[in-house]
Amino acid sequence: MSGDGSTMGLDTPRQLAVDALLDDPKTRIVVCCGAGGVGKTTTAAALGVRAAERGRKVVVLTIDPARRLAQSMGIDSLDNTPRRVEGVAGDGGELHAMMLDMKRTFDEIVEAHADRERARAILANPFYQSLSAGFAGTQEYMAMEKLGQLRSKDDWDLIVVDTPPSRSALDFLDAPKRLGSFLDGKFIRVLMAPAKVGGRAGMKFLNVGMSMMTGTLSKLMGASLLKDVQTFVAAMDTMFGGFRTRADATFRLLQAPGTAFLVVAAPEPDALREAAYFVERLAAESMPLAGLVLNRVHGSDAPQLSAERALAAAENLEEGGIVDQEPGKAGLRDAADDGSPAVDDSTAESGTESPREDDAITAGLLRLHAERMQVIAREQRTRDRFTSLHPEVAVAEVAALPGDVHDLAGLRAIGERLAAGVPAGA
Repeated sequence: MSGDGSTMGLDTPRQLAVDALLDDPKTRIVVCCGAGGVGKTTTAAALGVRAAERGRKVVVLTIDPARRLAQSMGIDSLDNTPRRVEGVAGDGGELHAMMLDMKRTFDEIVEAHADRERARAILANPFYQSLSAGFAGTQEYMAMEKLGQLRSKDDWDLIVVDTPPSRSALDFLDAPKRLGSFLDGKFIRVLMAPAKVGGRAGMKFLNVGMSMMTGTLSKLMGASLLKDVQTFVAAMDTMFGGFRTRADATFRLLQAPGTAFLVVAAPEPDALREAAYFVERLAAESMPLAGLVLNRVHGSDAPQLSAERALAAAENLEEGGIVDQEPGKAGLRDAADDGSPAVDDSTAESGTESPREDDAITAGLLRLHAERMQVIAREQRTRDRFTSLHPEVAVAEVAALPGDVHDLAGLRAIGERLAAGVPAGA
């Protein structure tokens, strides 16, 4: 018996109580993480819609540049500022949405922590422009910076974060440490040395310390690299410690009890292997895991008809077990066989389908059902492998929709499936 009173079998995972999670006022941040292409953005948006319509004031932060979230919410475009989503409200709830602009977020940090003249010098510096627009890990770091900003304002009851797609486990957890270490580490201290020592001695020190790196960086940044870097470092000197401090604060925020991680995956071996790695990494970092959202799960309205029985019935129809296959014969067996009236070929002329055609259609439908049941069985085996390794993880299975989600009605449908936790017809 699980902690929420639901019964658990060997192959039945504990059901994730999505509505209870969203309704709990102690839940302030929900982080949707997972590999690319598994439906994180749609899940985050659906959670935001459902929470808002259940009375919470919600902001959804997406990292997805495809702008699908904006389109599904009826907004022309999203930017670095939260925008109200019309048509979503309930019992005082509101929904806002925004899409991370990593460069603009970096600019905001500079503007907030430097005086006007120094900020202008930093923003115009070519090295800073390259760093803010394309340094490895900048997007993930800025996502966490923006999360910290939103949480500090305390304008929303709930923040739902759609994390960047990650090929390497939890890059968005590692990035704040990496960028913080870069901006507060030995590399920057070496670059700061010339400004502190001054004169030829300083340049000599710089040349010694940078001899291995200058060639590669110069190819990327151009011949004026060293001057740009020195100018950047001199202007940013007082800000470096702040990056590390904020990175550490954001990391602690993600570990706090008010944060809930949802690992999003598809019912496929590769996706669930990655999900297992996410679960293990979150546990290692003491991050609060709420459960697994298993997207696009297939179900059937006739689960009692197995694939084997459906195939056997289809073969029986196709092999003439019911229908006479004598050449040119479209009807039932001749009246001479059993004394009943013969059925002639006039059915074809009248525009109605003959019994032979009905049986062919039925056989095709039986084969389609058999394929669906085989898919369901394969997905269940894949899920069961995951739950056998991680029986402590609650799971919400979301039924596959017939098409893409591109409006609020579709997001509501996903939210209902999330709350139900099991695919339709299962």
